[in-house]
Amino acid sequence: MASSKYKRVLIKLSGESLMGTQTFGLDTATLQLVAGQIKHVVRAGTQVAIVVGGGNIWRGADAQSRGMDRVTGDYAGMLATVINALALQDALEKMGVVTRTQTSIPIQAVAEPYIRRRAIRHLEKGRVVIFAAGTGNPYMTTDTAAALRAIEISAEILLMAKNKVDGVYSSDPLKNPQATKFDRLTHQKALDLRPEVMDVTALSLCLENKLPIIVFGLEAPQSIERAVSGETIGTLISSEG
Repeated sequence: MASSKYKRVLIKLSGESLMGTQTFGLDTATLQLVAGQIKHVVRAGTQVAIVVGGGNIWRGADAQSRGMDRVTGDYAGMLATVINALALQDALEKMGVVTRTQTSIPIQAVAEPYIRRRAIRHLEKGRVVIFAAGTGNPYMTTDTAAALRAIEISAEILLMAKNKVDGVYSSDPLKNPQATKFDRLTHQKALDLRPEVMDVTALSLCLENKLPIIVFGLEAPQSIERAVSGETIGTLISSEG
C-alpha cells in the first residue's frame, strides 16, 4: 500500500459488512480480506483500533419489534459483537498480527475489559485493538461506541466501513436511484441530512470533538488501505467539509 497518512485510526466495521454475499453470519473470505488489509496498514506504520457491529447476527431493534424487551435485546446485540470481534481477532492472528480484544461488559474468559490506558499502550506497541460490546449500555449504537472510542484514544480519523453503501447520499441510494453522492460534507450538514449510514449521536460526538470521518464501502478493492493512505474514497465528513 501507499504510505500511511494517519498515525492512529479507528475503523468501524458494521456487522453486515462481514457477511460477504451471505444473508446471515460471518463469511470467512470476507474476514480474511479485511484482516489482510489491516495487516498491510499495520505494517505500514499505522496504529489500528477497530469497533465491530453485530447486525449480521442480532439486531436489538428488530427483536424489540417482535416483542422482546429493548434492554434485553440490546445486551444480546452486544454479545453478537463479541462473536464478531473474536472471529476477526482469530483471522488477524493467523496472519501474524498481534491483536487484543477489549469488551465494555466483563467477559474475562475470552477478552480483556476495556481500559483506555491499556488500549493505548497496546496500540503504541503495534498491536491491533478490537473494541467489542459497544459502549456497554443499551440504547447506544456501535456507531456511537466507535465515535466515543476514537475520541478516547485520540485517533486522527474515524473510518466507517459500510456494506453496499459507498458514501453519504442525499437520500437512500438503495431506494432512490437518483440520490446524489457527496464527496465532502461538514459535520453539521451531515447532521442536517440525518443519513442512515451513521447514527446522529455518533455524528454529534464527532462534531463536538472535530473528529473527521470517512464513510466508504468495504467492497471496494483495498478500501481500508486506500482510506488510510489518504486516497479519495467514499465521503469525507469534517469540520471544514
